[in-house]
Amino acid sequence: MGIFLSFTDFLNNLSTEIVWFILLFFCFFSILIFLNIFGYIGLYIYSAVAVIAANIQVLKIVDFFYSPEPVALGTILFASIFLCTDILSEYFDKEKAKQNVLIGFFAFLFMTILMLLTLGFKPAESDWVQESLSNIFTPMTRFFIASMAAYFISQYFDVWLYNWIKKITYNKNLWIRNNLSTIISSLVDNTVFSILAWIILNPNPETFYNVLMIYIFGTYLLRIFIALIDTPFLYLARFFIKKRNV
Repeated sequence: MGIFLSFTDFLNNLSTEIVWFILLFFCFFSILIFLNIFGYIGLYIYSAVAVIAANIQVLKIVDFFYSPEPVALGTILFASIFLCTDILSEYFDKEKAKQNVLIGFFAFLFMTILMLLTLGFKPAESDWVQESLSNIFTPMTRFFIASMAAYFISQYFDVWLYNWIKKITYNKNLWIRNNLSTIISSLVDNTVFSILAWIILNPNPETFYNVLMIYIFGTYLLRIFIALIDTPFLYLARFFIKKRNV
């Protein structure tokens, strides 16, 4: 535990933006490593872990220089799953990309049910983690529904849009289909989640204008930035696949 605490203390002494970039490149390089070691199944593994971790990460808020309000984490992990589906669509096939979406969806659902059952055990008198676990793994219903719906719809839309652009451009200009599909799909993700969580399922609905400006567009520029950065990794993925097949 000492090593891990020392590591987190070290990161806490860095600026939030530096840690953000460390996490970003760690995720993208991890995708390539998983791809190289396990092939397309490695992307299934990564996506399943990422969607679970992202839904835990969003519980933590941090300060960024660009935002006057604290920002929830999770954006990088959610965005990195789009890179996985694009790699699968580009170098394998559309059906594997769709399967990746389903695996992530059911992994998160399974984890949620598993932890609810775990919390269902009456804790011993000496137990000191029940409350903390409950805070993390007992999701608010509207956020759970909104998150699941946004993930499923936006990821499937990304697979469809990527392959449609690939078809109409005759398999040329990889960077165009990667960026367009991810940028548009990220907007779909933000929109579906925000409208469900803050308007439709919210007992005290926010105004559409507030939802649009704060929740939909609030992190969208950041997601565009991530989409642009992931493009070189989509090109690099080709070499990791070839190396594995040698």
